[in-house]
Amino acid sequence: MADYTENPNIRSFERFNSDGTKKKEKKNGKDGKKLGVFFGVLAVIAVFLLANCMVVTRQNQFKLIRQFGRVDRVVSVPGLSFKLPFVESVDTVPKELLLYDLPASDVITSDKKTMIVDSYVLWRVTDPLRFAQTLSCSVQNAESRIDAIVYNATKNTISNMKQDEVIRSRDGKMTITVDETGTELSGNDLDLSEGKEEVIEITSLTEEVMGQINHVEDQYGIELVAVEVKKLDLPDDNKQAVYTRMISERGNIAAQYTAEGKSEAKMIENTTDKEVSIMLSDARAKAAATVAEGEAEYMRILSGAYADPEKTDFYSFVRALDALKESVVGDNKTVILNEDSPITQIFNGRY
Repeated sequence: MADYTENPNIRSFERFNSDGTKKKEKKNGKDGKKLGVFFGVLAVIAVFLLANCMVVTRQNQFKLIRQFGRVDRVVSVPGLSFKLPFVESVDTVPKELLLYDLPASDVITSDKKTMIVDSYVLWRVTDPLRFAQTLSCSVQNAESRIDAIVYNATKNTISNMKQDEVIRSRDGKMTITVDETGTELSGNDLDLSEGKEEVIEITSLTEEVMGQINHVEDQYGIELVAVEVKKLDLPDDNKQAVYTRMISERGNIAAQYTAEGKSEAKMIENTTDKEVSIMLSDARAKAAATVAEGEAEYMRILSGAYADPEKTDFYSFVRALDALKESVVGDNKTVILNEDSPITQIFNGRY
């Protein structure tokens, strides 16, 4: 006969086996198992509800809390907030500065020249509620609108400018050559005085484009911080023709400068020749005047010498010796004089 003993916590049954040993069996209560499963399910539901109640807002995010699809409130402060589970949903809108690289596009200048403009835009969301209402919180939708807006603004700006104006205004700075009075010298001006280069500030191409964009923030709740042109080029099929035309224009300008330089050089040469002729004429006149003065002085001295009887004989004697000296040339030093020669008469004391 089996002997049964009941434990208050664990119902155990003891009985003897056929070999005389005791056999012990344990059986957990069905009520305890059901209670554990219930608490486990309850914990999972609580964790799930808690996770669906919490809204974590990061530093670079806006959180839009929707109630049955309508935006109820906007969370812009980083941190932890709460919402009603299954009733309210959350949309995330970026808060940081975003970069959108526009595809390269063709635009036509006012002088009918085609140019390729490749630019990028820095933008951010400033009004998340309007951003959600107009663009459905979609960055792709925003970039599509930005693409159209910036392209139209760029096209309108460049279509009112000539090609050289577009190239010149890209950096917002222009180098000009001015004279001493500050007047700008154009390519057709000829000024031999030294000009100096100055860098002046002008309205850049990006500033002109930004001036065309003034409704984006009010309409879509976004701000275009900057529009920058990273590439401004010509179409490949037009480059060679443009280069050839530019070379021809530069050749014409060089030829014009050369012709103007030769003309100015000829004017300077003629002026110099004229001045030299005048100087030579003046020098010859002064030399003739000096020679005349010398001859007058010579005649005055000569007349003074002949006027004095005592000096006349000596002067005649010296002149005769000079004449004799000039007549004796070569190795033959013999002089044959006629008796009537003035030199013979001087030597004979007839003067």
